[in-house]
Amino acid sequence: MTDYQTARVALGARLRELRTEAGLDGKGLAELLGWQRSKVSRLENGKQNPSVADLKAWAGAVGHPDVLPDLQARLTGLETQYRSWRRQLAGGHRARQELAIVETNATQTIRGLEVARIPGLFQTAEYARHTFESNADFRQVTRDIDEAVRARIRRQEALYEPGKRFRFLIWEGALYVRTCPLEVQAAQLDRLMSLIGLDTVELGMIPFSAQLRRTPGHGFWIYDQRLVIVETIGTEMWLEDADSIGLYERAWDWLAEAAAYGHQAHRVIGRARASLAAP
Repeated sequence: MTDYQTARVALGARLRELRTEAGLDGKGLAELLGWQRSKVSRLENGKQNPSVADLKAWAGAVGHPDVLPDLQARLTGLETQYRSWRRQLAGGHRARQELAIVETNATQTIRGLEVARIPGLFQTAEYARHTFESNADFRQVTRDIDEAVRARIRRQEALYEPGKRFRFLIWEGALYVRTCPLEVQAAQLDRLMSLIGLDTVELGMIPFSAQLRRTPGHGFWIYDQRLVIVETIGTEMWLEDADSIGLYERAWDWLAEAAAYGHQAHRVIGRARASLAAP
């Protein structure tokens, strides 16, 4: 069970505790609230996240409106750590990109790992465009593609700010994942090679042939030592606890041991570039 599931089950257990203390069974509470009995069961068993309105109604029905702040704090903790893409992208991609600008501006050093795509901070406008278009189609959200691309490129201005540090690892396989036309992929690889040597960027390529202490299971970004962001298909996890941050730092360090830098990194990217027919 994940930390998220554990926290949701704990919230459900608290709701059940309040119901039983009030001398109500599930059916009785459902009747008071005008809900289906199954909804009470799903909330108590951690199968469904309650809304704030649900929590307010529950607290009132069990005669404890004073517990609402505690219940809301528990819910906020869930939603802060685990942010559904459905909710974040309801109005399109631009808002999430602008949030990324804020986080980048507030961070001195970003460490990242990508295993299936080029990091957004290094993307060309056309590569970003195809990424957003594909994601909008997949998630069936508003297509604010132009605005999202502009925001992503604006975020890249931080790459040229003195004192900033961007330390990224890219699994070689990401260079061969093509979700855009060949000429866009070629230009993206050229862009990636051009970043090697930039004083704010440390780009490490993890070759197919590298011996690893840990496999690069999924991508993640570490913002200073205060935040880790991990994307899944359905959610984006924002992890701020010391244990999680330490775990991801160790994963990054172990993978960095096997990375190629400088001219060697250039050669890894060059292999992928050469595999494309010259546009």
